[in-house]
Amino acid sequence: MLAAVPFRVGFGEDAHRLEAGLPLVLGGVPVPDAELGAVAHSDGDAVLHAVADALLSGLALGDIGQYFPDTAAEWKGMDSRVILAKALELVRGRGYAPVNVAVVVTLDKPKLGPLRAEIAASVARLLNLPPSEVGLSFKTSEGLAPRHVQTRVTVLLGSIEG
Repeated sequence: MLAAVPFRVGFGEDAHRLEAGLPLVLGGVPVPDAELGAVAHSDGDAVLHAVADALLSGLALGDIGQYFPDTAAEWKGMDSRVILAKALELVRGRGYAPVNVAVVVTLDKPKLGPLRAEIAASVARLLNLPPSEVGLSFKTSEGLAPRHVQTRVTVLLGSIEG
């Protein structure tokens, strides 16, 4: 069992190759103007995958591949909100909850700025946080990886026992 500390920090990262004809979902939000979508065993939501891994890493609980292996047929096409809910359940079961989250998405196109509020609100709702506690930054690869989406996440976890 973990020593009682008031805060813990977690980091998560996820990336997916992009191909034509597939949907692109980020933070639980479909990206309407995406010409390319994520190649993945699940729905390929790189934001929710990285958030889930950040939650798990903050408490040394492994990564989403341990709980939802991409070799298991039952997870094929899975909604990533299920993955995030499981990670959150594990974290809360250890007496912690997210305090805030910082998300950086690298994607060349389409530009995600118009979806910033919607993605932040979706992630906040899924984590039971106010949207003001979800920092969201968008970057491009400057043409280095145009068929690729990558997300990096840092999360602050606070003890809910007290």
